[in-house]
Amino acid sequence: MGTQGSTMFAPLRQGLPPIDPVSVSSSVSCALTGAYESVSGARRFTEAALGRWELSDCFDDVALVVSELVTNALRHALPGSGPAAPEPAVRLHLMRWTSRLVCAVRDPSETSPVAGEISADDPDCSAESGRGLYLVEAFSDSWGWHPLAGTLHGKVVWAMFHLPATARRNALAV
Repeated sequence: MGTQGSTMFAPLRQGLPPIDPVSVSSSVSCALTGAYESVSGARRFTEAALGRWELSDCFDDVALVVSELVTNALRHALPGSGPAAPEPAVRLHLMRWTSRLVCAVRDPSETSPVAGEISADDPDCSAESGRGLYLVEAFSDSWGWHPLAGTLHGKVVWAMFHLPATARRNALAV
């Protein structure tokens, strides 16, 4: 990830046990275009990375969260009125430590993500949109966002997953 990665994710490390950026077991990153087809590309990228890391059992939850984070970035964070942003519009980062996995989506907007207003009393509670961040919160162990620092512009929205004990043993065996 280089020096930008350690600067970019410094706020992610706040409030967590000390994480030395060099202790990341593995990390991968991919650029995504401003087209909505990028969501399926992000899922395929995530599936391949989790397979290499022997974390395929985590795919369903992680892929759902990645899909929501990428969709939100494409829908709400790109300049103009939708996914017609310059290439690459969004970047997906997956980082694995021994005991956790972090999915982070970087986009060019500095606007904070906002969960939709949904309640059981809402007559339109069957709406198909507005639930993204609720799903991220429900399926990940924690999530957050922060503006980028230095020469990078925009923000990163991240979600963290604690890895099961079997995944930790596999990481230590490598």
